[in-house]
Amino acid sequence: MTEAPQPLYIGGEWVEPAGGHYEVVNPADESVVGLAPEASRGQVEEAARAAAEAFEGWSRTQPEARAAILDRAADIMQREFEPWTALARAETGAPTGIARGMQVGVGVARFRRYARGALEPVEKGLPPQVTEAGPMGRASILGALEVRQPVGVVTCITSYNNPWANPAGKVAPALAMGNTVVVKPAPQDPLSVFKMAQALHEAGVPAGVVNVVNGRSVEVGEAAVDSPYVDMVSFTGSTGVGQRIAEVCGRTMKRQLMELGGKGAAIVFGDADLDAAVMGIGTTFSFYSGQICTAPTRVIAHRSVYDRLIEKLAGYLAFMKVGDPAAAGTVVGPVISAVHRDRVESYVELGKKEGARITYGGERPVVGEGGKGFYVAPTLLVDCTNDMRVVREEIFGPVVVVVPFDGDEDEAVRLANDSDFGLLSYVWSGDSARAFRVARRLRAGGVGVNTIGRNMEAPFGGFKRSGVGRDVGSYALHAYSEIQSIVWTG
Repeated sequence: MTEAPQPLYIGGEWVEPAGGHYEVVNPADESVVGLAPEASRGQVEEAARAAAEAFEGWSRTQPEARAAILDRAADIMQREFEPWTALARAETGAPTGIARGMQVGVGVARFRRYARGALEPVEKGLPPQVTEAGPMGRASILGALEVRQPVGVVTCITSYNNPWANPAGKVAPALAMGNTVVVKPAPQDPLSVFKMAQALHEAGVPAGVVNVVNGRSVEVGEAAVDSPYVDMVSFTGSTGVGQRIAEVCGRTMKRQLMELGGKGAAIVFGDADLDAAVMGIGTTFSFYSGQICTAPTRVIAHRSVYDRLIEKLAGYLAFMKVGDPAAAGTVVGPVISAVHRDRVESYVELGKKEGARITYGGERPVVGEGGKGFYVAPTLLVDCTNDMRVVREEIFGPVVVVVPFDGDEDEAVRLANDSDFGLLSYVWSGDSARAFRVARRLRAGGVGVNTIGRNMEAPFGGFKRSGVGRDVGSYALHAYSEIQSIVWTG
């Protein structure tokens, strides 16, 4: 697959990039997928200016008009589902089922959800207040109205692990609320995001409402954040980059929505259904080859089931086929790049040096005759302790660490909460009362009880260094809005 050179999308026009193009590489076989644009700082500023100029008109459109455009865009994505799935698979290395269901499919679903979301009420009446006569005036009854207003221009900086679901979860609710956007996709796989822009363009989004810029240069991202035209930054990525963005935003009080790193704790008590726990923990390996911040990568297992759990996890891994994402039966594809593959493998070596024991994986798999591609073996590190770096740091690959505990739920909670991260955690127990009791004590934005499933209307976001703010469902509409109060006398 080789796409034509991709232009930028600025002010409703397809614009040639000032910095030329670079190759987007298929992580499965290292072939060239297409040519992505390299924007200049000036072009990013032009995109932000276009968004600012379009804001007044777009924010005043009727919600029904915004909903219609989002719905038409979803129709176009559905029409192009197969070729855009193939592109997503080629860019990310995700197996076909993941590219279909978890990438393009979720992108379509999110546009549908926020087409409905555009019609949700943005006004709420508040109880009237009786005031006595005084320095502020005569006695009166004051009415009040809470109104949700769009923030303005939103820069959406998206992650490489899902170039459909992640940008759709930012762009669609932002547009539904009446904001305009500047989208800066991850440079490793930006071509899918331009397809999303293509769908919106065909759907009739007004010029300047949606802009997509791209580039490998740090200055492209910096310009998208520090532009004086930008009112808010929505970012998904590493905690380190998120901290730097927050520092820049703080200078001018830009609003922020940050979904950052994770090191999901998975507490497995002695009365847990081990098969269910193994299936949940096993998603670390099969979803995006572990490149997902919500994964249960840090297992905290009671000693009474520790050996059996490890045995079952190793057995589960034996059936996980590592291979070409396009091939039938492939469960684990490559990671995004050679640099990231080397990083993940370095953590496995570090774990061994720290005293962890490898019970599965640890060696680089060879896929195909040429041995090309950025593959990492699903790896299980056991006999870990909480002071190890492999337990404390986000690896972002198909690696699970297992820490035993001997005590009661207090010890399990202490181990789980002893982390800089707090995105999602998990509890497996046959005692529902205990599972919910423990869940409430975990310092995490979300907790799965006997499941890794997510309710897509529930708020999503992290405690501690895992992020700022909440999105998903109606919470995303709230995230891309400001609250205004209107008070009157009567």
